[in-house]
Amino acid sequence: MALTETDLLKMGDAGLVELFRTSPPGDIPQGPLEGTGIIRWGGSWAAQPLAWLVRMTLWRGKVFDPEGYLSNRMTAFDLLAIVAQVYTGPSLMDEQDCIVIDYSKLSLVARGVRDEMREVEPGLYLGVVWLLGTRVGWFTLRVPERGAGTVRAKATGAEVPG
Repeated sequence: MALTETDLLKMGDAGLVELFRTSPPGDIPQGPLEGTGIIRWGGSWAAQPLAWLVRMTLWRGKVFDPEGYLSNRMTAFDLLAIVAQVYTGPSLMDEQDCIVIDYSKLSLVARGVRDEMREVEPGLYLGVVWLLGTRVGWFTLRVPERGAGTVRAKATGAEVPG
């Protein structure tokens, strides 16, 4: 049975750690991905309402550029902000390969943040958020369904689900 974002929201921290450790890095995605934030103590009754609140007000996903960079999709208006480098490298969790999202060289706001992700199902990625080397949260990214409406982002020309 295929995992969904809802399954990941219900999993809890220990389950997410195990899933991350046993998943391959996958290919670095291209274009816009839909995001869901997961609180560190996932699996609680608050996980789904908080994920919805974050998605509606703060963070909606990421847009991957083929040149090895990404921008975060912020607010309900899908503003592209907080740029990072993207590459394959060892995870802080287990030293195995993952997709690294490195803000340290390009972002003043998120300089101490490092995201890592692995593909847990085709088109579904589980990500871990590190702040100054400490694991502070989780997120999912998924490739949007084909045929979903899109709008063109002015800053990069990337198509972003609308």
